[in-house]
Amino acid sequence: MSTRLNFLSREFLENPYPHLATLRQQGPVVQVEPGGMWAVTRHDEAQFVLKSPQLFSSEGLRMAFQPEWLGRLNPTTRSLPFLDPPQHGRLRALISRAFAPATLERLEPRIRATARRHLDDMMEKRKVDFVGTLATAIPADTIEGMLGLDDSTQTHFKQWATDIIAISGVRPEDTEQMARSRAALDAVETYSQTVLDDRRREPREDMVSDLLRARVDGESLTQQELVGFLITLLIAGLETTVNLLSHGARVFAMRPELLPRLRQTPSLIPRFIEETLRYEPPISATLRTCTQDVTLAGVTLPRGAMVLVSLASVSRDEKHVPDGERFDLDRKPQPHLSLGHGPHFCIGAWLARLEARVALEEFVARVDRVEVRTERIEWNPSLNVRGPLSLPVELFPT
Repeated sequence: MSTRLNFLSREFLENPYPHLATLRQQGPVVQVEPGGMWAVTRHDEAQFVLKSPQLFSSEGLRMAFQPEWLGRLNPTTRSLPFLDPPQHGRLRALISRAFAPATLERLEPRIRATARRHLDDMMEKRKVDFVGTLATAIPADTIEGMLGLDDSTQTHFKQWATDIIAISGVRPEDTEQMARSRAALDAVETYSQTVLDDRRREPREDMVSDLLRARVDGESLTQQELVGFLITLLIAGLETTVNLLSHGARVFAMRPELLPRLRQTPSLIPRFIEETLRYEPPISATLRTCTQDVTLAGVTLPRGAMVLVSLASVSRDEKHVPDGERFDLDRKPQPHLSLGHGPHFCIGAWLARLEARVALEEFVARVDRVEVRTERIEWNPSLNVRGPLSLPVELFPT
């Protein structure tokens, strides 16, 4: 029987950090389950993997989201996170203009109005599911505005994202989750194709229409690339911010002195966001495949070996972050890998930070204390995303 750490065990999913600390003591590169993957546990080695696509291919991530049981093409695997150069560079060049800070800044009034509207309702009820209210509403409404969508399908976004994210962590016996994941892919692909067909008939001033018009060296995005991008934006754009805000709420519950401090000094909110990203990365891991035999930290990885870069582990690497197991608002800001590195640095990083900043500015102005009202949090059953499926809290007004 294997004694390797299993990244999909319930014990690990509920609290990975003690296990990751033990793993780091074993070495920067350690074999784990499932599948005998090689986990990269420390910052310097992780940074090397992420900036070396010629040695570590995104095929590993693609394989995790294209299991045999899916029985169909997963359209997300044809989008940015899953591609290597040169295909990745071409697609990123076509999409990146839509994520320029000057473009995204125009979204701030909408984000703030959404936050205020939902906080009005939350403060009236006091006992709410933080994930299902503010944490989901902010990115869902923002994506809706960017893509020019109506709000009739917004309620489906989170469930689609949850079921598609789960693909990487489905156990062989969990046929019910397999069915939900397949149904989610069918629904979101049909929806994305409908949106694209509508914009071809009647272009608007939105990101979908812009992407249909975009050209780099005379090339436009293919239908497959467009569908893959829209689905990935709905999922990654939602999950990153949902988890970032939810982790922030948990920090407030654990450290009640922080809310009054941020209310008194709102300029500390960006620092709070960066420390939350480091302390609890919303994307906990990414996967790569060795394109050739590679020696990493003295460990020989054969061609085709699956490599899991544990962003949750490297964010607390003792050699890079002193006392990394502690949330420290006064920590001197240090570069972290929680939003990726190298060619796959998160294209929506600026947007996620904008959404979090605006939401927290409104939240800290109105909430004096947060208390979690559950003894056990259910977490995403995923290899690469860590976030609560729900977070029952009670909010106490200022």
